[in-house]
Amino acid sequence: MKTLTIDQILSNRKNLERILDNMKDGIIAHDMKRRIFYFNKKAENITGYNREEVLGKDCHVAFGSPFCGSRCSFCSDQRPFHDSADYPVNITTRTGESRQIEMVATMMRDDQERDVGVLATFRDVTDIFELKVKAREMTGFSNIIGCNEKMVEVFRQIKDVSGYDYHVHIFGETGTGKELVASAIHSESLRAGNPFVPINCGALPEGLIESELFGHVKGAFSGAIRDKKGRFELADTGTVFLDEIAELPKILQVKLLRFLQEGSFEKVGGEKTMSVDVRVISATNKDLKTEVKKGNFREDLYYRLNVIPIQIPPIRNRTSDIPLLVEHFLSKAPMVKGQRPIHIAGEALNLLMEYTWPGNVRELQNTVQFAIVRCKGKVIRPDDLPLELRNIVFEKPKRGPVRKLDAEGVKAALVKTGGNKARAAKVLGVGRATLYRFLGNNPQVLTAE
Repeated sequence: MKTLTIDQILSNRKNLERILDNMKDGIIAHDMKRRIFYFNKKAENITGYNREEVLGKDCHVAFGSPFCGSRCSFCSDQRPFHDSADYPVNITTRTGESRQIEMVATMMRDDQERDVGVLATFRDVTDIFELKVKAREMTGFSNIIGCNEKMVEVFRQIKDVSGYDYHVHIFGETGTGKELVASAIHSESLRAGNPFVPINCGALPEGLIESELFGHVKGAFSGAIRDKKGRFELADTGTVFLDEIAELPKILQVKLLRFLQEGSFEKVGGEKTMSVDVRVISATNKDLKTEVKKGNFREDLYYRLNVIPIQIPPIRNRTSDIPLLVEHFLSKAPMVKGQRPIHIAGEALNLLMEYTWPGNVRELQNTVQFAIVRCKGKVIRPDDLPLELRNIVFEKPKRGPVRKLDAEGVKAALVKTGGNKARAAKVLGVGRATLYRFLGNNPQVLTAE
């Protein structure tokens, strides 16, 4: 019997199909007109579509929409990628289930190096998140660092909401990473690859906010020397992130409400009604319900924005994430004279764990950067930390019955410690959790302070 060469084996289409059908990755191939000419068995398993249903069809038609979503390189007249591209994609299976896949697309060429089609391999990574959680290997998600159960719940919410186009409202204290969460929601959604446009409603003069959001026409006001696109128009097919939404003036709240209801707006000074397709994610460090009761925020707008609420815990409620965050910030430190601190001493880390971090992750990052500059060797020690952390005094709690807290005593302790709750708890002879629980049930103590 004659032995076949590898080239002869591969030249047989059925043999080649057997090889590709037994691969663990899904494979789809189409020509330059998006007509599918190969679809292996794993691709069938992941997508729920049979190859007979998709072969010979435009991939946009076969799947009811671009298979690569907004990352499709064949949706415009521009030249597709040169050699290869890899990116995450959320797809909808034939049964309507949302699945997250990792895609690698490679350009195919003929003997004359002319582009003839695209070969894409993809892997279903939807269940990897839960496997990491169960194995306690979760250290972060979509550029957000954390392993605390409160942060894992936030990660789950991001994943859950990513498959839908509902508006999301993020609540969290200053410095907790609200924009990171908003960006993660966008990156995990079907809009990934399209614009993510942030705007800080509290950082713009009141007279410019409307123009920033909706744009203006030439001559609309003094200084309007040309037409200008607003953030909503720039974000068309993508996501707008409205940070510090509680600072939005009442007159703009009305116009934003109309946009959320109708999806249309007029530019400042314009008469033409424009429509755009955007998802709105809002955020604030204030309690919007309280702002509604005070009359500072429209109730109807609140319910439009707060479809999916996500609350980010402050760092004092997830101290187990501090070592992870510190290591992350250290790893991002620039090299100076070929040397930088490689780790942090245990005593210094204990101080970081004890501090209450009113500025949250942003303040922690600033502290680590301060310590890196101050540190003279390869180890960050307590003396390298800012003064307010070095002044934390560790005292052993007094033995005896747990003290019963009262408003006056707590108020006096907070005044004595300059508002530092960790030190106030030590003064009172109780644990931090006890003090936080008391303050949660008696918020008027902080207000009075």
